[in-house]
Formats: sequence, C-alpha cells, structure tokens
Amino acid sequence: MEKELLYTIIVHSENISGILNQVASVFTRLQVNIESLNVSASSMKNVHKFTITCKTTARNIDKILKQINKKLDVINASCYVDDEIFKSEIAMFKISTDEFQNCEDTSRLLRGYNTHIVEVTPEYLVVEFAGATEAIDSLYAELDRIGCVRQFVRSGRVAVTASPLEKVSELLSKRERRYMTR
Repeated sequence: MEKELLYTIIVHSENISGILNQVASVFTRLQVNIESLNVSASSMKNVHKFTITCKTTARNIDKILKQINKKLDVINASCYVDDEIFKSEIAMFKISTDEFQNCEDTSRLLRGYNTHIVEVTPEYLVVEFAGATEAIDSLYAELDRIGCVRQFVRSGRVAVTASPLEKVSELLSKRERRYMTR
C-alpha cells in the first residue's frame, strides 16, 4: 500500500467566481480530504493564491495536479512537501481571565510560546499565536489540559516556496514573452 504524506498544493488562478468550487470538486471526486485551505490575493495583480493541504498518496497528488491544471481559469498548480516551503498558521485562543490571573502555569505557558494578547476583558482574554501546525497543536493540548480554553480557532496554512521565484512567476513571464513576439 502506498504511503500517505502531507502535501501542500499552491494554486494560482484568475480571480473568477466559482473557481474555488471547481478546485474543491477535484478533491471530492478523488475522495481526498482537504486538511486546510487558505485563499487570498497573491503578489500579482488579479491573481489569487490557494494554499491547500491534504494527506494522500503521490499517485493521487499527480491526479489532483493534472485535473486542477486543466481548469480554464487556473494559471498553475504545484505541489510541495514541507522542506520545499516556508509555512505558518495563526491560532487564536479565548481564555478565562480568572484562569489566566490565578494559574501561574497558564501565564508561564503563554509567555513560553511567545503568544500575543490581542484583547483583555474582565471575563476573558484573546491570545494569538503564529507558528507551525505542531506548535499550535502542542499549545492547544497544554491549555486544554489546564482547562482554560473557552474558544479556539486556527487559520489554514499559508506558505511561500523556498525557491527564489514561484513557478507561476516564471510561467507568466514565458507567456508574456510569447504574447509580445506575436
């Protein structure tokens, strides 16, 4: 049986409504669960960037990339493993103010993770933490063990490639040169 790995797929597309549904349907057809999804504007005008993580096999990744790259409004889809990208997530924790003030472990833990307090009220405080998936999981587990987490939310992965240029930049440059020579 082929081993499943965590892959990060970066898709660049035109900013067209419905493209998210088209991309997500590829995963549905292949019965691959999306672990995280982040969609935002990219560094290029009118180009959006999808950062998608999923656990699957290399065979499925090849199928996913081929099908996504066939979509009319997709400029490029590429796949990366963790050592080919710089990645991060953001998590926010709502913590009881009483628990924070009365439990030295909670305060020490939050300082140890270098969290950032974004809101303080008499009832709760909101703490933000940016880091690797494993660090967020670890902080959540420790806070949950203490029993002080009232709410928790995390973003999807954001990532940039470790290479000097994104593949899509090279692809768009080639397209532009071909267009200019016509």
